[in-house]
Amino acid sequence: MNDAETPGLESRLITTGVERLALLGRHAEALMQGYANDQVPLEGLSHTALRKLLSARIVWRPDEQGGLKLTPKVRELIAEMVSDEARRHVNADVAEALELIRSLIQSYRDSSSRGDYWQQEQQLLRLRQAVDDMNGRFADAIDSLWQRLNSDFGFVSQLNDKVRENDRAQKQVVRLLDGLALIDFDELIELVGSDGTLRKVLISQLQQQISQHYTSLREVQHRLIELMARFRHMQARSRLVAGMAAFLREHPGFTPGNYARRSEVPALFNHAAPLTAAGAVALDRAQDMPTLSALLENVPTPLRAAQSVTAARPAEHVEDTLIAARQQALKDDVETFYLNVVDRAEQTPISALDYLNQSELQWPPEIWLFQVIAEHQGLPHSEQRAFHLHQQEERASAYNDVKLIRDVSLGLAV
Repeated sequence: MNDAETPGLESRLITTGVERLALLGRHAEALMQGYANDQVPLEGLSHTALRKLLSARIVWRPDEQGGLKLTPKVRELIAEMVSDEARRHVNADVAEALELIRSLIQSYRDSSSRGDYWQQEQQLLRLRQAVDDMNGRFADAIDSLWQRLNSDFGFVSQLNDKVRENDRAQKQVVRLLDGLALIDFDELIELVGSDGTLRKVLISQLQQQISQHYTSLREVQHRLIELMARFRHMQARSRLVAGMAAFLREHPGFTPGNYARRSEVPALFNHAAPLTAAGAVALDRAQDMPTLSALLENVPTPLRAAQSVTAARPAEHVEDTLIAARQQALKDDVETFYLNVVDRAEQTPISALDYLNQSELQWPPEIWLFQVIAEHQGLPHSEQRAFHLHQQEERASAYNDVKLIRDVSLGLAV
């Protein structure tokens, strides 16, 4: 297909879409009656209109004896527009969307290698639409869950139905999380390569949107758990009331006993905490003085003498001698390395890691390099100018500009 035929195809596509949308608008009342009821009424439809609706796949006949019904896609479209959460079904098919994205990326890169810039722009447009469609599916699914949560599952009447609806919503959250887990950004980075436009669409923007979806799903799960705990509590109370009502129906003459006058109270009602009586010494009662004197005489004397406040000293920080010794040993080895550079009196720099291996020192390479750099930075400016410190750096990866120090070379300045 050449470039002249492609705009013609796009024009025909737009024309067909306008005709189908106009067809929906002309027969909106009959279609909504078919959505609310089981079948689409045929009274207000002419033979031509019926034929157009069937050819446009807006309505269909499941069998020859059955009536005219809406197609599933049209029914889902109406449920989406009127926010009918009871009939709304959101299917975030991530695997199919990712397969389409991979195909579009390959077509985009092929058009770029051929220099076909018009076709490249068309493939980029389709790629943006595919990514937006995948994000829209997740957003619609999360919005559907929030609508059901905010209505407190109001479209179900029985408590058991609410519990089952909560369980169904939690399973849908798990399916959405499994779908999000299929998006592998490492694979997308390899596919887009160094193309800045693709990286913006498939890495930076998509990653931010997926992170928002994860945050929303975590909030949905938290709310679902709270609702489930509330439903279970209500269910336990309703079962208790229903059981008591059934017992009263079987025993119509039952009257509760006066448990306050019983000598043995059932354990179910004996949950009150014991009372502790408060007591104090009555110094104004002369008759109690002999008893108080006897109690004071029997008070045990403390085993240790009380110390004055001035005898207490502030706590002293005891330094870990082993750590201090290791730090001092590392500092001494680094100073020996600097002295070795000075004794050689050569301008050829010496590798710090080569010196570490040749001297058979047992320091980790990262700790050794860190101490060599710290020792140079701790010198006065006049002494720093006497040395030339060169850091051998390299990028962390092809897509990460963070520089990693692999080795340090030290030599005398000119």
